[in-house]
Amino acid sequence: MTSHTAVPFRHGLLSISAAAVAWGVGGAVAALLMRTSGLGPVAVSCWRFGVAALCLALLPSDGPSHSGGKRGSAVLTGLGLAVSQCAYFGSVYYAGLGLGTLITIGAGPVLTSIGAHLLLGERLTRRSAAAVLLALGGLALLVAAPAAGPRPELGVALAVLAGTGQSGLTLWARGGGSARASTGAFTTGLLCLLPFAAIQGVLPTVGQPALTGGALLFLGTVPTLLAYRWYFSGLTAVPGTTASVLVLLEPATAAVIGVLFLGEPFTAGLVAGSALLLAAIAALTRA
Repeated sequence: MTSHTAVPFRHGLLSISAAAVAWGVGGAVAALLMRTSGLGPVAVSCWRFGVAALCLALLPSDGPSHSGGKRGSAVLTGLGLAVSQCAYFGSVYYAGLGLGTLITIGAGPVLTSIGAHLLLGERLTRRSAAAVLLALGGLALLVAAPAAGPRPELGVALAVLAGTGQSGLTLWARGGGSARASTGAFTTGLLCLLPFAAIQGVLPTVGQPALTGGALLFLGTVPTLLAYRWYFSGLTAVPGTTASVLVLLEPATAAVIGVLFLGEPFTAGLVAGSALLLAAIAALTRA
């Protein structure tokens, strides 16, 4: 499980950045999977949590954790992950990879910075405020790009829901909540989604079984099991506002993959918006 020992600030920055890139790649893999396998957003999310829970169950444990507090934390984390990730994949399905990812993560800097200031007493420095403004400017340019999905309005609504869930997890972890990428958390997410996945169809109906299985295995390990461990570990050292802007590496990664490999439109706004996002990240990571 994620260690509760002190994590150096620079290591925290790297951990959250690595998680964001992994999530961006994971969104692209999920978008391709939903196009080629016949699986819907809920089913893909269900498989993602199932693979992660199984991998953790097979790994050596850090020791027994049967206290009510830890079980309660696992349930809350699992619920938050189930809502945010299922809504995110839905936004990718209905609005396209680029737009769905951008709006999901774009809500983070605003919601997290306001919440951290009001609820956690974190001071909003000039550098953090400038970085948030840069990030929002970049997102505005990126969101103005044409949507690639069949129902952009529904995709946007799901993206806002996903961003709200992710921001809530960030604030809870920063506020002392025991948010961890644990077997209990992923099992809770799996159990929450399984009934809906059964209605939608939990088994692939088309495509190549080997490629579909490999994509589901990747989704459950790298952008789920590993990325959330990196993210929650980094949150022990990095302020919530900084983390919310670092996570903007996810939409930048997703936008590039969408253009290069999924045929999504390439515009000047995409280039300018990505540049502003990177500038915001650079402003926060300077010593």
